[in-house]
Amino acid sequence: MTTLENRPATALLVIDVQNAVVDGAHRRDEVVDTIRGLITRARRAGVAVVWVRHHDDELAHGSAGWQIVPELVPAVGEPIVDKRYGDAFEDTTLEQTLAGARVGRLVVTGAETDACVRNTLHGGFTRGYDVVLVGDAHTAGDKTAWGAPPVPAVIAHTNLYWSFQSAPGRTAGVVASAEICL
Repeated sequence: MTTLENRPATALLVIDVQNAVVDGAHRRDEVVDTIRGLITRARRAGVAVVWVRHHDDELAHGSAGWQIVPELVPAVGEPIVDKRYGDAFEDTTLEQTLAGARVGRLVVTGAETDACVRNTLHGGFTRGYDVVLVGDAHTAGDKTAWGAPPVPAVIAHTNLYWSFQSAPGRTAGVVASAEICL
């Protein structure tokens, strides 16, 4: 039901599942394994897999920490969008990549729940996409030292509020990986 015309396709977004980003993240191995399963399902179904990779002053482009985790390997031809801001649409090629593939529905996975995942959910939704968050395929690192809630609470809260997100002409929701339609 996207508001984007002639965009019937779906894309699986894999956001910032990079060595330094998920090192020590809550349920890191489980989440990476869940994402790997979703990638396999998407490829079998002919659904676009779009990779997003973050860099900034603390995460140098090209460094070992910047690399996508070794368990997840982009296939030849799958787009990789490099970004500098939380919202993967901001000052990147993501919109052009999705438009070229006629994508109007995003299935979102990755890290970090309380930053880039959340920003990209909102960024896609406000740009007219239908946006589904895979409830068991996102994670974050512990930020309680800076006053944030514990990671399980961050994930639960994000899943809760995104399941009630709505706007004219678009759909949003949270679906478990086993139930997601690709």
